[in-house]
Amino acid sequence: MNPETKRDGMIRHLISAGYIRTPEVERAMRSVPREKFVPESIAKDAYVDSPLPIGQGQTISAPHMVAIMLEELELRPSLKVLEIGAGSGYHAAVTAEVVKPNGRVFTIERVPELVEMARKNIEASGYSDLVEVILGDGSKGLVKEAPFDRIFVAAGAPDVPKPLTDQLSEGGIMLIPVGNRYLQDLIKVRKKKGKLVEERKGGCIFVPLIGEYGYS
Repeated sequence: MNPETKRDGMIRHLISAGYIRTPEVERAMRSVPREKFVPESIAKDAYVDSPLPIGQGQTISAPHMVAIMLEELELRPSLKVLEIGAGSGYHAAVTAEVVKPNGRVFTIERVPELVEMARKNIEASGYSDLVEVILGDGSKGLVKEAPFDRIFVAAGAPDVPKPLTDQLSEGGIMLIPVGNRYLQDLIKVRKKKGKLVEERKGGCIFVPLIGEYGYS
């Protein structure tokens, strides 16, 4: 079975399960070749709905979790987005698909090898004009580019890092898994008139957020 057929099957599954709810998210996930963002040795499994190893003890999120986060971020064209945890670059690429042509995605990754992987994958997939991959401590955000309309964290944090909420624009939305190293709740944070309003969006499992405002 070719990758396009597998991708279509994955999309159909995500729609029928209620994870993909909008045409924008469906289009984005159809547009980005997930098999290009996993190691070649497991490319055949790219459209299995589960996390996959990408090296350095890290994973690419399961497609259903990517879809959930894309929908809950309420993305639209022209937004400025910050991702914490670039991984292989897949989530940044599908985000870029929704916010293009005038949006921008900044993604921070702490593992140098994954920074290089993400940059290569994003360039090869045609998103390097929309996505910037940065080596650094994502728990501190990216002050020089703040504020951001949307922030999402692809790692589990012990708490919501204050630097990230400080860098969220008025009316902005942040998604972050909060809990312990092994199980978290996905928290949706809105900034309204300078105040933070939180909603719980269900249990999830992410690798731990490592950094000054995460786990040591």
